[in-house]
Parts: sequence; structure tokens; C-alpha cells
Amino acid sequence: MNLLSAEFISKAFSEKWLFQNISFGVSQGEKVGLVGINGAGKSTFLKILAGLVQPDTGSVSVRKGTKVVYLEQQPTFEHHETVLDSIFNDPSPLVMAVKRYQSLTEQASASHSELQAALEAMEKHQAWNFEAEVKEMLGKLGIHDLTLRTYTLSGGQRKRIALARALLAKPDVLILDEPTNHLDLDVIEWLEDYLSTSTLTVLLITHDRYFLDKVTNQILELDEGKLFRYNGKYDYFLEQKILRRQQLETETEKAQNLMRKELDWIRRQPKARGTKARYRVEAFEGIKEKASVKAGGPALQINLQTSRQGKKILELANISKSFGEKKLLDHFTYIFRRGERIGIVGKNGVGKTTLLRILTGLMRPDSGVIDKGENTIFGYYTQEHDNFEGAKKVIDVVKDVAEVIKTENGSIITASQLLTLFLFPPAKQYDDVQKLSGGEKRRLQLLKLLMLNPNFLILDEPTNDLDIVTLNVLEEYLLSFGGCLLVVSHDRYFMDKLTDHLFVFEGEGKVKDFPGNYSDYKDYLQEKKQQEAAQNAAQKLAEAQQKSTTMPKSNGERTKVKLSFKEQQEYEMLDKLLPQLEAKKGQLEAQLGQQSSDYSKIKELSEEIERLAAEIDEKSMRWLELSDYL
Repeated sequence: MNLLSAEFISKAFSEKWLFQNISFGVSQGEKVGLVGINGAGKSTFLKILAGLVQPDTGSVSVRKGTKVVYLEQQPTFEHHETVLDSIFNDPSPLVMAVKRYQSLTEQASASHSELQAALEAMEKHQAWNFEAEVKEMLGKLGIHDLTLRTYTLSGGQRKRIALARALLAKPDVLILDEPTNHLDLDVIEWLEDYLSTSTLTVLLITHDRYFLDKVTNQILELDEGKLFRYNGKYDYFLEQKILRRQQLETETEKAQNLMRKELDWIRRQPKARGTKARYRVEAFEGIKEKASVKAGGPALQINLQTSRQGKKILELANISKSFGEKKLLDHFTYIFRRGERIGIVGKNGVGKTTLLRILTGLMRPDSGVIDKGENTIFGYYTQEHDNFEGAKKVIDVVKDVAEVIKTENGSIITASQLLTLFLFPPAKQYDDVQKLSGGEKRRLQLLKLLMLNPNFLILDEPTNDLDIVTLNVLEEYLLSFGGCLLVVSHDRYFMDKLTDHLFVFEGEGKVKDFPGNYSDYKDYLQEKKQQEAAQNAAQKLAEAQQKSTTMPKSNGERTKVKLSFKEQQEYEMLDKLLPQLEAKKGQLEAQLGQQSSDYSKIKELSEEIERLAAEIDEKSMRWLELSDYL
């Protein structure tokens, strides 16, 4: 049975239908990803399911006792509340019990009966460990000071607090709109693991394809006002979408051929003839509608001209920058070369955006020299949204930059043609910019930047708010871009596809140049961690052996300690058993990865993996203990 259902819902804005007569349901344990181009109505669809927006037609129903929690793209907070206040700003019985108990314990005049009732409520809702749980989750998300005022925090910190608030609300159905926006990579990977292994029912929008593939087991596509469901992960969705579009193209071609015959028949009939078969005319109208379907959807192609670079691109010498006692850059030196593709990674607040602002002249370093080549033209795509001041039309925004622009092959393209290539059809070009969705505004912002013909592109979180279709084509354009590319992004797929090496911000102003993309870097960190663990284990073992092989006797001599026959047998048994348990755990994890919709099987496998992991830990500790005496 569905926890949440939508029946024949429709929604329109102005005169445009976003979607019509959509029916949908989500069951316990399902993890569903929603995809579609910007402006298709994805966020509106989620808000309708969450009960925040009413559909024009149809209804949404939630099974009795089911708690639905919605995390919006840009969460809001009360201006002066602290981090802890924001977490406790939830009307759930659990949170209300904790707040009531804390309030009464701070009141000297609280009566015995009030305290007794508060204690009973704490017991009833098992609330005693809630505050500790709050601190633990916020700690995992990188928030340690719970007294900070939320208005002083960065966008990434606010997003993490809102995420913690949503998870701690103990929902049955969790609805997430772009949950990875403004999060650093470590937090994204933690959230990815948390959601993929939990029994939560999840419905989310994300442009992060790695996240989508790991977390979800079903994909919904909102396309041309219709909802298509794919019972599999993201890679399965891609395969099936290709097949669906191929089938649609075949049907469209057949309809077009039939329409030509029907059109010829209609035109051959005498105009005054009243006996023309009405059913043929009506059938023709239906065929015409089917034949006009565009199977491939809108196509985005970018081949704008790029300005030539000179021999000198950009040279940095001993760049330093601090804010108070916080050091962000410490004597950073680098010479950029033609055609370089560099990704920038590091935790939030370590100086990534600061470096970009220094490079583009928007911020001065405390010390150091920046030498820019004469022909270097920056194109800086910032995290901040362009406000597009005034009540301008979409086409006027583009014409403010240029009426026409040259492409790589030397041809001329008009502002209207360029907008069409960027998924703004002629009818939409005369809409007010303020009516555009967040993703459409970001796409327009990107178009304005590329029209300036930069040869050094600096992109600060370019994937935020862009749909996957736009990202695919943007990636293809950037792969053929002849200038320098510098990218800050939490989108691992985007970074892997486009970068050759990384600037890794390690903190305290240190920046490491790593030769490889993000996945290479993660493999390097994992290998380094394993080597350090092996070295530590070897060192502890050596220390234990040195200590245990010679122990003082009462007469001052030293003697060797040996395992008993039973302990020796136990050691040999564990030595054989542990690899078998690890192999079995790996098989179960592989089976779990293949499950998509069988919730009971997913739960069974998850519990067995958890039990095996505990057993492996226990037996490993015993094996190490025995090995210390060998």
C-alpha cells in the first residue's frame, strides 16, 4: 500500500500547463529520483506532494499516521534563532516533549504534577537520548557550535542544519529538493551512505548523477507534462529512455506518413461537399497532434567563438590571504598554462571562492603578485544568482550583451536564435525574466557569460540548479573549450569528466596540486588511509611482540609467553574464518545493490550485513589479541 499517493493532479502557471492528470504513488522503503529539464515543474510537483502547494485538479492523499517532511532548496530560518533552536523548532510530539521538560526544569515554580507529566511524556516518546542524537548528527554534518545564530552562517552551513532538522524529525517519507546543493563533498558522501542504507522512503530531485545512482532505486521523469516511471537506477533509466524515444520516433514517423495521406485526401475533397466523412476529419486532427510530437525534446548546442590566448595566461607568486586569524592562502604560487583543466576541492570555508575572487580582481590578496596575460579574458560564473534588474523580457537580457554573435565556424547567430539553442523557445523569449524558474535563470546567466567569448572560464558551483540535460551539453561544450578551465564543484561526475588535476585546499592556507580527477583523489586517500592503518597495526603488533616475548620473572630473568594449544587452534580457525565472513558480506552487499523495489528483501539483507559486520569486528579483535602473543 502507498504511503503517499497523487491522483490525476494538474498544475498550470499563467496559461501554461506544467503537467496534467498525473497519478503517482510511493510505497514503504522506495527511493525515487525525479528528473526533467528546468521549468518542467519538478519542484512544484514535490511541493504538491508535500502539501505546500494545491494542485489545480486532482488530489494528494497520505496514509494515516505517515509523517512527511520536505527539505526545500533554500531553507529559511527565524532571524535570531540559534542552531539548537532551529532543530527544536518542530511540532512533533518528540520535540515538544523535550522542550516541555527542559522548560519545566528551568522553572523553580514548576509543580510536581507538571514535572511528572513531562517525565511520562519523555518516557513515552523515548526522548532521553534526543539531544545527544542532535549533537551527534550535527557533528557528522560539520556543525559543532550549537549556540551560533543562523543568520551568521553560510549557505552551506544553513543547508546542513536544515538537513539535520529534516532527518531528526523522524519522517516516514522524506522529500528532498536538490539536497546536495551547497554541501561539501564529505557531507554529500555521508548523506549518500545514510540514505542508501536507511529504511526511509525518499523522493528527491538532484542533478548529482553519482548521488542519484547510489541512493535511488526508481526514477521518475517529468517530460512534456507527462510522468514516466522507470523501475531501476539511473543507468537503467538512461537505457530505457533511449528505447522510449526510439519507439516514439518510430510512432511519430508513422503518424507523419499517415497524416500526409490524410491531408492529401482532405484537400482533394470538394469544398462545398457536405458528405465528407466526419470521422476522417476527426481522425486527421488526432494524427496531426501525434505527428507533431518531438521525440528527442529540445536540443542544446553551444559552439560560440572563444577569444585567443597569448603565451602568458596567468601567473601567481606567493599569494596569501587571511581573515582575522583564519589563514586561507599561504604563499600560493602557480603558473597557468594554455588549455589547463583544474578542479578545486576542499571543505566549505577553506578559501576556494576566495581564490577565485582574487584571480578575477574582485578581492585583493594580503600579499603576493598576480600577473595576467594581455589576451586573457575571464568568464566568471558565480554562486550568486543574477537578479536581472527591472521587468525585462528574456530576449532583452541577451540583447543587452549583443544583438548578434559569431560562432566557431564564423557564421552569425541572432539573439533569438541563440536563446532557442539554450532551450528558450520563441514564445518564452518574450516572458518576463521574473517568471523563469531558478534553473532557467541560471541557464540565462550562463548564456550571458559565454556570449562574452572568454578564454579563461572560472565556474563556481556551476551545476547548482541546472538540470541534467543542460549539464550533459554544457559538459560536451567544456570538453571542446580551448581555453583554461577552473572549476569549483561538489558534483563529482562533473569534476571527473572535465578536470585533469586538482587544487586540494587542505586548510591553514595549504593548497596541494594533485595529478588526477576527483575519483583518482578519493582512491588515493583510501589507499593512503589503508597504508596508515596497516603501518599502525604493524607498529602496535611489533610493540606487543616486544613486550610479550620477554616478561619479567620473579628472579629478574625474562621468559617467552606462548599460546595454549586451545588458543593456537582458535587463532588458526579465526585466520581461516575471517576471509570467509568478508567474502560473504561482499556477496550480500552485491545482492543488496541489485534490489530495487522488494522492501522486505532489502530490509533482510541490510540486517544480515549489519550482523555480519558486527561479527567480523568481534572476531577481528580476538584475532589481533591472539596474534599479539605469537
